[in-house]
Amino acid sequence: MPSFSYRAVTPDGQIQEGRLTADSEHQAADRLADQGLVPLVIESGAAFGAAARESGIARLLRRRGGVGREQVLVLTRELAAMLRSGLPLDRALGILTQLAAEPAVRTLVEDLRERVRGGATFATALEAQDGTFDRFYINMVRAGEAGGSIELALNRLADYLEKAKALRQTVVSALIYPAILLGVALLSIVILLMFVVPQFAQLFEDMGAALPLPTRIVMTAGDLLIGWWWAIAGGAIGIWWLFERWLATPANRLAFDRWLLRNRLTGKLIAEIETARFARTLGTLLTSGVPMLRALAIGADTIGNGVLSGAAREAAEGVKHGRHLSEVLLEQDCFPLLAVHMLKVGEETGRMEPMLDQLADIYDASVQASVKRLLTLLEPALILGLGVIIAAIIMSVLVAILGVNELAF
Repeated sequence: MPSFSYRAVTPDGQIQEGRLTADSEHQAADRLADQGLVPLVIESGAAFGAAARESGIARLLRRRGGVGREQVLVLTRELAAMLRSGLPLDRALGILTQLAAEPAVRTLVEDLRERVRGGATFATALEAQDGTFDRFYINMVRAGEAGGSIELALNRLADYLEKAKALRQTVVSALIYPAILLGVALLSIVILLMFVVPQFAQLFEDMGAALPLPTRIVMTAGDLLIGWWWAIAGGAIGIWWLFERWLATPANRLAFDRWLLRNRLTGKLIAEIETARFARTLGTLLTSGVPMLRALAIGADTIGNGVLSGAAREAAEGVKHGRHLSEVLLEQDCFPLLAVHMLKVGEETGRMEPMLDQLADIYDASVQASVKRLLTLLEPALILGLGVIIAAIIMSVLVAILGVNELAF
């Protein structure tokens, strides 16, 4: 039977380490719970190594700088576990302060604890952390405090953050290989033009105008890269800077977002990603007791595309005047039709919250499928296109070499 090392909190708030045997991590967690312990870390292996001696927070928070998403996720999960075991909020925060090895996290948790001890609500303490916790997080906690179930709110928050993280990782992981492929191909082209092609310059210089046009183009491109690489790099950076400035204007950003939605290559994927995010946010907030209008306002803020975000805000105005959410979204004609009809079914049956969660799951899976389909087209296109460019450079040199040989005879 596998052996697991664990680090857990005892009922009196002390940290306990040890080992146990179980069929799985889930069974190990159940056995610890039966003993009245709150598990923080469960790892397979015969020894409780140095990495396991730290909480999830301490292991994840190795990055310099402020507190990021990973830190917030683990902090939320561990705090919910402690509160569920019956520990008071200030005691749970005190334990997390001891477990946090990163100074930024320790400072954050200490400040939260001091504010709670000073009489502030936990939501108010979170709100004072300079943007570390967004509106969605704070309103979830506030709703949990109002309903007397803050541990449930934190559990829902942790589930939401984990699913959002999984969605981000799906998209980012899928783009890693094409990005590496593109980078290697561009590097190969630069090496050919700057270091390989110039080696033939001495061979070709006596030919003058007799050089084939493709060879002259390649040689000129190589000369430009060698002599003006700094200008080319600076120009690329300048173009990117100008594009960022252009996007900073709300009207331009909205136009760009509208173009992305209408683009056949990216439109469906962006709509699915934003729909999943909006549905997950709205469903989580409504389940926690946040009023519909406030939940819609927060959900609109989580949408990255300006067109869809504007449609969600207009939907909130429609709901404010007594209209159904699905009715307003249908008029906007921005969100996927399936999503709107599922919302309508949820409204008619009075099961809005579970329908939103189901909708988010559907579009999470659809995003993964869409990314895979996109990559099946993108990877061969990159290989073929960049292969043609490299082959054209090599062929232009070979054609010129053949010309030199013909002149020699």
